[in-house]
Amino acid sequence: MARYYFSCPEVYFGEQAMTSLSQFNDKRVGIVTDDFMVSSGKTRYLINHMPQAAVCIFGEVKPDPDIDILTAGAARFKAFKPDVIIALGGGSSLDAAKGIKVTLEEYFADHHIDLIAIPTTSGSGSEVTAYAIISDPQNGRKYPLISEHLVPDIAILDPNLVLTVPRSVAVDTGMDVLTHAIEAFVSTGANDFSDALAEKAIALTWRYLPQVFNDEKDIAARTHMHNASCMAGMAFNSAGLGLVHGMAHAIGGMLHIPHGKINAMLLPIVIDFNSKQASAATRDRYHRCAQIMGIDHAIPEQAIMLMTQAIRQINRHFGIPATLSELGIDRAKIAKLRSALVNSALADGCTASNPRQATAHDLEGLIDQITG
Repeated sequence: MARYYFSCPEVYFGEQAMTSLSQFNDKRVGIVTDDFMVSSGKTRYLINHMPQAAVCIFGEVKPDPDIDILTAGAARFKAFKPDVIIALGGGSSLDAAKGIKVTLEEYFADHHIDLIAIPTTSGSGSEVTAYAIISDPQNGRKYPLISEHLVPDIAILDPNLVLTVPRSVAVDTGMDVLTHAIEAFVSTGANDFSDALAEKAIALTWRYLPQVFNDEKDIAARTHMHNASCMAGMAFNSAGLGLVHGMAHAIGGMLHIPHGKINAMLLPIVIDFNSKQASAATRDRYHRCAQIMGIDHAIPEQAIMLMTQAIRQINRHFGIPATLSELGIDRAKIAKLRSALVNSALADGCTASNPRQATAHDLEGLIDQITG
């Protein structure tokens, strides 16, 4: 993907966003989701807005989808030959739908399939990105796939779909939004377009995620977080991410930790690392992040330190552990995986756009810190 690439699918948002599905009323529609979305009636909620559509459902997506899920989904739809695929769910369902869509388009070489993404969590931003995370369970790793062909055609942000997301999941995914926005803002690929969206996503998340934590049914706060997630996705889709995500893919994949949670744990550690030998430009960008969060100091280094303290404090408030040891992961297991974690993080595509180049020795030190 070219540097300074910016993509903006059609985005429908708000409590009436789902009515946009009526445009597919005469289409063959495949829905990719998980069994809970089927059993809870969420798929019926979609179908009611396009009652004349021919619908086929693949409801077997599991967390951290692997190649077997993509193969099974494509097999489910081959005879149906959908005109449209709707991804309904969290990041796993959206990523699986992307993989299934491109797999089908390879099979039907002359048949374009529209991809509609409807997220039911406020975190991954996958509804507007060229990224998909596919797992390799045999080796305990997660691989980010990056291709313009993975960008959905339409994103539908309906806050009603996130009202039932449990508090613990909402804060994990919400901290993922904050991580996306901050990493995009300080990334080597940051640009005017990504900056605008990243700044707004930081402001919205810092203000409204605590409100979601305090009141899970606060529809206004949920709406703002849903929009922030999408904005942060657009930002990092253009700018790239950084070492938090490079390490999170490795640690989360090998130790089976939810993606948003490990991002939240790593975020202050990596900010500290990046800012210690930061260029003036990177230091100023972190300082700007702190200002957006209402944290300011005349000395940028002090503002950055206060920001990482504030992130650690809000993690504690949300019940997110500071270290892997606090999370209950055995130190011996981490030690055994140490070399693989370092190599995987260094090779991760997200690490490449980190503002400070990290060495294997650096990674070992950071793993020591997150281990606790």
